[in-house]
Amino acid sequence: MTDYPPPGVDLDRPSVARVYDYYLGGTTNWAVDRRFADRVLAEFPMLRDIAMANRLFLHRVVRHLVRRGVTQFLDIGSGVPTMGHAHQVADHLAPGRARVVYADYEPVAVAHSKALLGEHGDPRRHAVVHADLRDPDGLWSAVERTGVVDLGQPVALLMIAVLHFRQPPANGIGADLGPGVVARFRELLPPLSYLAISHITDDGVPPGYDKKLVRLRERYDQGGSPVIWRPRREIEALFGEFHPVPPGVTWTPDWHPEETGARSPEVRFTRPNESAILAGVARKP
Repeated sequence: MTDYPPPGVDLDRPSVARVYDYYLGGTTNWAVDRRFADRVLAEFPMLRDIAMANRLFLHRVVRHLVRRGVTQFLDIGSGVPTMGHAHQVADHLAPGRARVVYADYEPVAVAHSKALLGEHGDPRRHAVVHADLRDPDGLWSAVERTGVVDLGQPVALLMIAVLHFRQPPANGIGADLGPGVVARFRELLPPLSYLAISHITDDGVPPGYDKKLVRLRERYDQGGSPVIWRPRREIEALFGEFHPVPPGVTWTPDWHPEETGARSPEVRFTRPNESAILAGVARKP
């Protein structure tokens, strides 16, 4: 565990990035994060497996798209470097060719991603930017300035487990900006690019999960990180007119399980909907 957080890090309330890191067994978190996460896990112990299944979805997406010839990735809301980052998965299949840019608003995520890339990355092919997904054009410009990816060529945009956190306007007042933000990113993506999304839902989950998800939402709202559980139709709508990659939007364990790495941790659910996260990938025409 890091003893001293980077300047500007708020340790008065839990961070969703650091809490997620804790769920995944990482060490880039502090007491405020662990206290919050432990309270959540005491009420919803499956959340650790849910988080793990979501991370494995990210890995499978990268593997699947690299096999389709994709070598450029933009990971928005990438979090802290825990349990395999996108560039590590991509480099395994496309050594020396894959290019990845991470974007996050959380200072710890950015600082530790920079440290990871400084030690194990290639500055010509890997970069991280401190940017706000609520400003798609500003984020896009920051990514372009890295010179790592060519935004005139197809790129895979990864928005993994980020859109179920409410994206309020800058003044904190008003409706969630998430769908509008995604629509703008769809416009910015060049033709033949891909969009990958995973999102918690209370639609179609096993009996009893719905009440637990209500309580989970309350926990995050009280912790200062309001969330929103969208139904399937709204999650599917986030892809707009993009063409779904089979099998379309599905539960995380059901999305191309054959792409699971040989050394990946095993996550078992009795039923796929116990994962509580719908996920999918679509291609821009």
